[in-house]
Amino acid sequence: MTTASEAFDVVILGAGAAGLMCALTAGQRGRKVLLLDHANKVGAKILISGGGRCNFTNLDCAPDRFLSGNPHFCRSALDRYTQADFIAMVERHRIPHHEKTLGQLFCDGSAREIVAMLLAECAQGGVSVRVGHTVTDISRADGFRVETNHGSFTAASLVLATGGMSIPKMGATGFAYDVSRRFGLDVTEPLPGLVPLTATPEAMGFQILAGVSLDAIASCAGQSFRENILFTHRGLSGPAILQISSYWRQGATIALDLAPAHDVAALLRERKRSRPKAEPKTVLGEIFPSRFAHVLAEATLPSGPIANVPDRELADFAARLKRWEVKPTGSEGWAKAEVTLGGIDTRGLSSKTMEARNVPGLYAIGEAVDVTGWLGGYNFQWAWSSGWCAGQAV
Repeated sequence: MTTASEAFDVVILGAGAAGLMCALTAGQRGRKVLLLDHANKVGAKILISGGGRCNFTNLDCAPDRFLSGNPHFCRSALDRYTQADFIAMVERHRIPHHEKTLGQLFCDGSAREIVAMLLAECAQGGVSVRVGHTVTDISRADGFRVETNHGSFTAASLVLATGGMSIPKMGATGFAYDVSRRFGLDVTEPLPGLVPLTATPEAMGFQILAGVSLDAIASCAGQSFRENILFTHRGLSGPAILQISSYWRQGATIALDLAPAHDVAALLRERKRSRPKAEPKTVLGEIFPSRFAHVLAEATLPSGPIANVPDRELADFAARLKRWEVKPTGSEGWAKAEVTLGGIDTRGLSSKTMEARNVPGLYAIGEAVDVTGWLGGYNFQWAWSSGWCAGQAV
């Protein structure tokens, strides 16, 4: 015998950034909304983002800063609900914030303020928020029926907002992909994105220098990012590496300009003339951390005074510094990835509403979808924009 179930207009699975945004939008339109999450609290990734201060959007958000197999898909949502719209909500709730660098906006205080704001907006829309609910089955007949460990629920609309595979220790799974496939949607292979890369000393061209950070330009697959890189015990990290990791694929080489602010060739020539007795590592120490300068010089230049190093050798070394090639051995995988590349194929979704073209009433939003932003608040903006669009349609 089928047990009685609670009826709603909309059931949203996943109470992260996209799910919360969708819920508050639909609720404030007068829809009867149920927001479910298997975790024991909402907004888990919001709370840890930005070092606990939540990099909630980016002033420079634009479609060309997102990766997707269908690159124009994100344009409609980003145009209809912009970073200015979300900033207006933050300011309405009087949450102090600041721009850090490169258009990145952070809370002055805590990411908890963003979660509290979203929950307050959900309450205003009468959204029923329930945590600790594990979905055991989903079926579709006249609408959708969702079975959980705490009862069953029915609704005309079902929204998949359970995210991707990144940070599994926080409960991330491929749930959204499994449900999508059951209903006939294609899924683009999920890969770790915004992730540190692994490299051996041989691949680096010098010993691993864990803890050393440099301003650099990382380039791969026609993309370049200038921010810090960080040497780790396992290879390379830092903002520039995380950015380029989304474009890197196994077997590819990354080019690093290790001194973007300097004409290294001119510096070496001038120091050879003005300080002929100085060792190359000493001269390099003028523009690099001393530990890095020492290791670099020992790995690539002869010992002794710079006056003894032939001009051609100095020129070749300077050119190599401007394009130091590293072939990573891999990435640090899902455990360290900030986002998921790939996901539910957007060709099966409406770019205006996020509804599945062949499954009326089924929607997919946020990180579950094959849209991935750059580091720096872009992925949150995609969550807000896609969540708002679905919330207007359900």
